[in-house]
Amino acid sequence: MLRKLDHRYLGGAVYNWLEKDDYLSTTDVNETNINFGVLQVLNDAVIAPNTGFDSIAHTDLEVLTYVIDGELTHKDHMGNISSLKRGQMKYVSAGTGITHSEANHSDIPLRLLQIWITPNKKGHQPTYGEYHFEWEARHNQWLHMVSDMQHDAPITINQDVNIYTILLDEGNTADINVATGRQAYLMQIEGFSLANEIALKEKDALEIIEDHLHIEATHTSHFILIDMPKTDHPYM
Repeated sequence: MLRKLDHRYLGGAVYNWLEKDDYLSTTDVNETNINFGVLQVLNDAVIAPNTGFDSIAHTDLEVLTYVIDGELTHKDHMGNISSLKRGQMKYVSAGTGITHSEANHSDIPLRLLQIWITPNKKGHQPTYGEYHFEWEARHNQWLHMVSDMQHDAPITINQDVNIYTILLDEGNTADINVATGRQAYLMQIEGFSLANEIALKEKDALEIIEDHLHIEATHTSHFILIDMPKTDHPYM
């Protein structure tokens, strides 16, 4: 089963320093878009130069940030300070509590994806990590970025989730098989494509439940895929 989400249908916000599209809502404003399985939040955000989130507090969340353009600076109360660029990812297992900031200290806009995952239990020890993926590692092939602790992706989190990315040259194809008992969320980050003959443009998304997907890039295309267990109520 497939469900297309045109980005214009989604919520979001515009401030003098931040513009974002909310693919999943943390409120009941849109009851069809509160969580997708264990995926709580997916935001596509653009942060203006020399601004950012000063202080963000989380508990009992697996929080991942994927940089699309620009440079992200992370700081947290545990003393971690880092910078990440295009195609790189940081993660926070908030557990019993973590406070961190996400800032753009450069003179150009920063575009990133913010991903919140429900952990497998409450009360984990807070942790921070990052991975500086090589950009070419996703060129015309799926790059496995995130898995659970029992598997061997470069980033491991406290939930049965796999996150992949790919950059397809124009005319190239890729396939996704979402197995029985699984569901997945696909976002077209950049470019244009056909997915099972469904036209996708930048910022469109597909919800996929126990189905096969064939993607053809009609222009150079950048995707992220979040695979997870199927739930009894997939959209809530």
